[in-house]
Amino acid sequence: MTAPTTVRTVDYHTAGEPFRIVAEGLPPVPGDTVAERCATVIGPGGSGTAPRRGPLDEVRRLLVQEPRGHAGMYGGFVVPPDDDGAHFGVLFWHKDGYSTACGHGTMALGAWAVDSGRVAAPDEGDVQVRIDVPSGRVCATVHRAQGRTSGVTFRNVPARVGARKVPVATTLGIAEVDIAHAGACYASVRARDLGLEVTRAALPELVRAGREIRAALATHPATWHPDGPLLSGVYGVVLYEELPDTPFGPHQRNVTVFADGQIDRSPCGSGTSARLALLAEDGRLGAGEDLLHESVTGTVFTGRILQGGVTEVTGTAYRTGEHAFTADPYDALGAGFLL
Repeated sequence: MTAPTTVRTVDYHTAGEPFRIVAEGLPPVPGDTVAERCATVIGPGGSGTAPRRGPLDEVRRLLVQEPRGHAGMYGGFVVPPDDDGAHFGVLFWHKDGYSTACGHGTMALGAWAVDSGRVAAPDEGDVQVRIDVPSGRVCATVHRAQGRTSGVTFRNVPARVGARKVPVATTLGIAEVDIAHAGACYASVRARDLGLEVTRAALPELVRAGREIRAALATHPATWHPDGPLLSGVYGVVLYEELPDTPFGPHQRNVTVFADGQIDRSPCGSGTSARLALLAEDGRLGAGEDLLHESVTGTVFTGRILQGGVTEVTGTAYRTGEHAFTADPYDALGAGFLL
């Protein structure tokens, strides 16, 4: 194990999805931009879900694997921003590697930046936290009331539709898949078209379908991004169901299966952005309307689309603890394991 002896983290959850923030104990990450640092961490010949081994990836494995983490853990390494226009940068990670965008993580980082005093904020009102991520610059508007953080609105990079009604064969039947890019590439499919409901009981089948759809679209041209391989390929599969509309707009429930079968406990921030782009193109979401987006755990984000395909997603983020993780050189488990 070559990770630092002690790695300090602050943990948050956003609508139930964990986010482990690492701002101390990291080895240096070469690169002039966050995107370059992400490519450095992934390593030559590696990919977002199959990075090459290296000092920083040893830290990721230490924090995400058992006994210090678990297969559903998510987090980020705080790094310098691209320039003075942002407060800081972040490299997002999960059990399989690294992602180019993370809405729930951006919300957690915004709350952390304000709660920790890294970004000054009023007791009443809003403050913007600008963050450089591998897919570009995003903004977390932190809402404050009575001296505490009451919510966070994540403004994403512009979202765009890649393809509609792409037929994909699964063991549950043919799925018609919509593809949208929103900082990462997401494939959306109506759960009932596969005979499924978005419930906890159906999670094994939902995960299987998500993994099959992601694998089937691995070489589909609509999943590729003009800025290169770092932003290309399906990152997550959003399996959703329609619920009765609210007076403010559409209402849906989803489970997002990302990486190699990981389940998002929140409604998925970037996945919500992808859903917003698709709903807007369908004419179901107009100016002044919101998508009420539920997760499989019952937590909620609200999302809206602005001019130019820019999306905003609002939710809540709460601190769950602070940790000083250690790596004992005599521990035979090293960075740990995943089940």
